[in-house]
Amino acid sequence: MKVFRLVPIPFLLFSTTYAGLVQQPELVVPPAYAAFKAEVVDIFTHSYLAYKEYAWSHDNLAPLSRSFNEGRNGWGATIVDAMGTMKIMGLETLLEEAIDYASNIDFSDSKTPDRVSIFETTIRYLGGLLSTYELTDEKYPALLEQARKLTDKMAYGWVGENNVPYGFLNFTNNEPQVTVTNIAEAGTLTLEWETLSKHTGNKTYEDLVLRSVRHIANLEAPLPALAPVWIDPTTGSFSGGYITWGGGGDSYFEYLIKHARLSNTDDNLYADTWLTAIDSSIKHLLKASYVDRLRLLCVLTIDQRLRFTSSHLACFHGGNFLYGGRLLDNQTIIDVGLRLVDGCWNTYASTVTGIGPESFGFITEEGSYTGPSDTITDEQLDFYNKTGFYPRSTAYIHRPEVLESNFYAWRVTGDTKYLERALSAVRSFNKYLRIPSGYPGVWNVNQPGGGLIDDMESFWFAETLKYLYLTFDDPSHISLDEWVFNTEAQPFKAPPPKSSYGSGAIREPTGTFRLKEGPPGPAFSDSPAARIANIPNRIRD
Repeated sequence: MKVFRLVPIPFLLFSTTYAGLVQQPELVVPPAYAAFKAEVVDIFTHSYLAYKEYAWSHDNLAPLSRSFNEGRNGWGATIVDAMGTMKIMGLETLLEEAIDYASNIDFSDSKTPDRVSIFETTIRYLGGLLSTYELTDEKYPALLEQARKLTDKMAYGWVGENNVPYGFLNFTNNEPQVTVTNIAEAGTLTLEWETLSKHTGNKTYEDLVLRSVRHIANLEAPLPALAPVWIDPTTGSFSGGYITWGGGGDSYFEYLIKHARLSNTDDNLYADTWLTAIDSSIKHLLKASYVDRLRLLCVLTIDQRLRFTSSHLACFHGGNFLYGGRLLDNQTIIDVGLRLVDGCWNTYASTVTGIGPESFGFITEEGSYTGPSDTITDEQLDFYNKTGFYPRSTAYIHRPEVLESNFYAWRVTGDTKYLERALSAVRSFNKYLRIPSGYPGVWNVNQPGGGLIDDMESFWFAETLKYLYLTFDDPSHISLDEWVFNTEAQPFKAPPPKSSYGSGAIREPTGTFRLKEGPPGPAFSDSPAARIANIPNRIRD
């Protein structure tokens, strides 16, 4: 069922095309679904008040022990990450308190022994500060000043003539950790740093991050525009040939098209590289599960062998396909995006809890390989034969990506089945995660009594609950045609859309990819919940 608002349209202005627009025009949420916004606000406030009581000023709440975990340098990640959602939900009292706190964080040094991740600090802290600055109509200049101070420190990640920054910094002496980084960490900075340039007038921030993305996009890859994960900032070369839309690769691809939209750049490199990566993904990575013919994207290993595995992290791809497909007016990409959304939603719909696992495998007509030492158990095979996939890592740690893509699918199509899916997630979270002191993660999405994980991620507030709330909210509020979300779901104000993005041409290779072996990179997307649940956060070639 699709629901739209009927309005009179002057004949001379009527058009059946909406070039550059993402959302279905005049889309409305039926009143029966709009009422569920209140349930999402209740989840948010229950979670955040528990954080305030037991973990204030620390990064994450540990809801079982009623204590805290530090994962983002002890600067209070939950507070900064949650501010934009507070504004969107109209939680003004909590917002004022959070802004006051964020305006006084001392970013000059880490409060924990950890190095500072430029990527995580950018998407959570810098993104949270700048998005809230824009959402509040620039009424809080202290947020912009904090963003500037923080980014001036992170700029030490670029050393000498290196185009690509190192991934981690010691904020005490501004020394980077000299090792390989990954394309997600080096290529997921554009939206935040160019927004800082817009508000400060200092183009240096934008120039640094675009230098990194241009460098990655112009290197020869194993498949056209599908850059492998690892890259060495010292040499500027890829290290290995592992390709994935999951952790380590994900948001590099995501930001190619989002940068094109937020900046409205006339440089076709970004949109054309994204289009070429999509084309390569459809040709080489898109596979159908033998059961139910569900579509999912595989991983390509260093030896050019497909792994029939995916992850919750990778499930943002359906939404990204839909977003870029609409901007480029490419129905093929939109159709594939919708199939990917369905494939990932199946991982929720098929479990006992109605919540999806951290990672999963599937079997295709080409095989079931997931890694050199992996075997499919009888239990996994039985589950696969019933559902078309099988869990590999069974935990749920507040990931947003499946609900993120579901949100995009609703805004793009207007099909109310996506509202039903969002409502199902709300009910599952309340049934299986809610305790008096918050919403912990769960060890096994197929065993409700299998135990809870003593952590509540900051992106629970920034992403998961924001996407759920906006799914039920008036689509004209934070419209996808007026705002661009960073990979932490922090929205940035966008200019009116152009009539087209990119040249529409597939980029052709100009040379030959030469595999260069290198040392394994550092852990990525690490978090207290991932450590507690023993979720692998390294890529295994």
